[in-house]
Parts: sequence; C-alpha cells; structure tokens
Amino acid sequence: MKIPKSLLVDPEKNSVYGAFAVAVSIWAFSYSVIFGQMLILAYYAVWLPLILVDYRRFLRQLSSAWLPLLFAAYICFTIFWSQAPGITARTAVQYFSHILCAYVAARTVSVRTLTLGALIGIFFVLLYSLKVGAYSEDVLDGSYNFVGAFASKNQIGFVGSLGIYFSVVFLVFLRRGRLSFMLTVPVVLLSAYVLAVSHSATSIASIPAVLALIALLAMSKLLSRRYRRVIFLVGVGLIVVVALVSLNLGLMDFVLGIFGKDSTLTGRTYLWEQGWNAAQRSPILGIGYAAYWVQGFAEAERLWNEFYITSRTGFHFHNTYIEALVELGFTGAAMLSLIMLRTLYGHVSTVIFRTWQAGPVILIGVMVLLLIRSFVEVDILNPYVTGSFLMYYSFFKLAKVPATNPRRSAVSFAEPPNPNRMGLERDPERWNPAFVKGHAQTNK
Repeated sequence: MKIPKSLLVDPEKNSVYGAFAVAVSIWAFSYSVIFGQMLILAYYAVWLPLILVDYRRFLRQLSSAWLPLLFAAYICFTIFWSQAPGITARTAVQYFSHILCAYVAARTVSVRTLTLGALIGIFFVLLYSLKVGAYSEDVLDGSYNFVGAFASKNQIGFVGSLGIYFSVVFLVFLRRGRLSFMLTVPVVLLSAYVLAVSHSATSIASIPAVLALIALLAMSKLLSRRYRRVIFLVGVGLIVVVALVSLNLGLMDFVLGIFGKDSTLTGRTYLWEQGWNAAQRSPILGIGYAAYWVQGFAEAERLWNEFYITSRTGFHFHNTYIEALVELGFTGAAMLSLIMLRTLYGHVSTVIFRTWQAGPVILIGVMVLLLIRSFVEVDILNPYVTGSFLMYYSFFKLAKVPATNPRRSAVSFAEPPNPNRMGLERDPERWNPAFVKGHAQTNK
C-alpha cells in the first residue's frame, strides 16, 4: 500500500497526520522529563522523516530562515569558550534539531492543523496532570499550588493558558459546525480549572491581555487597510502612554497585589540582579549556552540553595533576556530579540498593512503571549519546550513558499497576465474584460 505524499506533507490535505504530530510534540514537551528519551525520539520521528518524503518542499525559500539558522550556529560555536563545553555541545545540538523540527512543521502544517493538534495534546496533558494530582508549596510566599505532573505551577499554568487561547481562536476563526464547538468546550473548562488552581500569576495575567488583542484584531477585519493602519498606529501610541502613566502612578504594585505579589515578584528582581552581575563577566559572548546552571559550579549552587531548589535542576533567572545575556552575551541576546521582533512584526504587518487573514492573527496572539512571558519566564531559549517550538514555527510561517507547480497554482490564475508579455501593448482595447469574455465564448 502506497501512501500519497500529500497526506503527509501537504498542509491542505494532511490535517490528520499534522494534528497527530503536533499532539505528540505537545506531550513530549510536557513529559519528556518523566517518561524519558522515548518521547523525544517520538518527537523526532513525527517530523524529521518528512524531509525524506519531499525534500524539495523544504529547500524552497530556505534563505528566509537565515536568522534562526545563524542563531543556532552561534549557539553551537559557544562550545569554544564555554565553561562547560560538554553540556553546551549536547544542548546546542538538541536546540538546533528542535529548530529544524519547527521548520518542518511550518512547511507541512497549516495554522488550523496546528491549533487542532495543540488542543488534542493539551487536553491529554492536563488530564494526566489531574490524574497525578500533585500539589507543591512555594516556600518563598507560603502558597500551596497545583502542579500536576509538572515541576512548577508556572509550567502547568502556561499549558493551561495555551489551552484557553487555542480553544478561543479555534471557536472564533477555525471551527466548522457544531461538532467543533462540542469538542472544544471540554478543553476550555479543563484549562480554566487548571489555570485557577495552579495560581500562576504570569499565566493568569497574560491570557486576558492576549484575548483582548485578538478581539481587536478580529474586529479590524471590518475595516479597510487604510483605517487599520491608522488605528494600529494610534493604538500603539496609547499603549506606550498608558504603560508610562501606570508605572508612574504605582498601578503595577496594585496589579501585583491582586495576585498576592510584591514589588520583588517573589524574589525575581534579586535573581535578575544576580544574572546581570554574572553577565558582566563576559558581556559580549557570554559564558556558553546552558553553561551556568551546572551542578558543582559555585554560583549555581548558591542560588539553588537560596531558593530552596533541592533538585538542583530546572532553574533559571526568570527572564529570557537576562538568561540570554549570561549564556550568550549581548550578541546572542540581540539575535534572540531580533527573532522575536521580526516574527511579531511580520505577522502584524500582514494583518494591518495587507490582506486580513485568520492565520497571522492567531500567530500574533501566540507571539504576544510569549513576549509578555519573556520578561518573567524562559520559554524560548531551551530545546524541547512548547514556547520555542511555537516561536520558530511562527517565524518560518512568514516565508511565502511557492506552490509545487507554479504554472497551475491558484495565485497564477488569480492574477491577470501582463499585457506586455502577451503582445497586447499595441492594442489596449483587446485587454478589455468584455472583449476577453466574448472572445472566450466565440472559441467555445
């Protein structure tokens, strides 16, 4: 039995396989620490073999991926000055292969299939966490939070916020019939419950802001491009003004108080200070990728001890840019920031300055969610995590890959031919729509 290539690599026809691959990826990102290397191998198995199915698909517009590839190459080169070269080499290869899987996913999976697969994966991930039912006490603020099968409340809170987000955008933009509604409601309810009992302030605070942005972008579909541009520019200006006024009036402390936090963000500001001091030792190139939080190193052991991290693993500076500064220096932090900004601006410009499409709107929400979290979490700098996979998927989706057979693609039929290439420049009246229609009927 021969399986058609389109069922595996064609975004218009591979919804079943694509959703399955995304669901397997979400499960692997969540529980590879528990179930071991088999889940990582399953993650590779659903993406990398697709290159052999139709390698030409992945070679088209490969130059558009130069920025992530340059960043991955830089990460690999940090082995030459890393203070833990063995760990840097292994983790760098993992990160590079992780980016490659996201590239394959972007070329073979549509945004709708990604959303559907994410919903399936998140549903089973949260079900398993409810089955485990573990709680953990935060020794810093004294709270008692649900963590399920995860290591922290922020990790399961992030999965819960993604479940709510993908459920909402699926119902608003992508659902087809009542069955989609019936299948999505359980994911929303489960995600909302987990988000509430986990008490993850970052996830709880970020998801309403992202949903509000998506609502505004959805309403902008009713406006012409001219008005969308004006409203976008005015909106960006208002956001900046409101942010500055809020900081000066102490609104930030009021918002933190709602979530039971103080101005130190449960010790995060102290961590940021320690990270900034560590970054000054090698400000340009950093100390090496994944080379700071290493068992046996004095600074890492001290911070693990101060924050009661008995496992001595899975800790970070709770800020993506400070983490990047320490490990990769200003060079790597600038590259990572440029990837995020390029991805966000690319999809925003598509919606605001070009034709309105649901796919870029959904990816804008994903990037804004990651951007908000990047100031208090590290979701995009590690391999085998959902945040980095979604970011690179969104970046690679910016490339306009030509159709397999451009001579018969939909775009070529949608655009009128160039009269100068058809010998009509001397007789413009022949390129009149009425003439062309009458001429076609005569030929029949």
